[in-house]
Amino acid sequence: MNTSFIKRLLTSSDSVAPLALRVPAGIIFMAHGAQKLFGAFGGYGLEGTGQWMASIGLEPGMLMAFLAGSGEFFGGLFILIGLLTRPAALVLAITMVVAIVSVHLPNGLFMSNGGYEFGLSLLAIAVSLVFSGAGKLSADSLLAKRVR
Repeated sequence: MNTSFIKRLLTSSDSVAPLALRVPAGIIFMAHGAQKLFGAFGGYGLEGTGQWMASIGLEPGMLMAFLAGSGEFFGGLFILIGLLTRPAALVLAITMVVAIVSVHLPNGLFMSNGGYEFGLSLLAIAVSLVFSGAGKLSADSLLAKRVR
């Protein structure tokens, strides 16, 4: 096993700044993923979300709903606890780019018009976590200490 790759993946600065991003973003991503996967919080679940995704050209709709929902729910959980933060944040960043381009971009910037400002904010948080890593109080920092 290549421990140098694992060390680089898990190691981050000992800062609380990523923690301040991880906690709210993790909660938000998990909630949106739960809407898609389980129909929680007024969501439509896999079937309804899959039908909607197919209607906007993201085919096959059910698979796309599963991938987006899983990425958001489990990626959100992973960044919340700081586990494999960089890969989880990368998946979430890609998910946000797809959401912005395929759904929100034609509506302009503002959320009040269905625009991309919220997605852009979540994209910025995810990209920041890709570069910074999990920071303090994270599963990654605990694992990094064990790898050393």
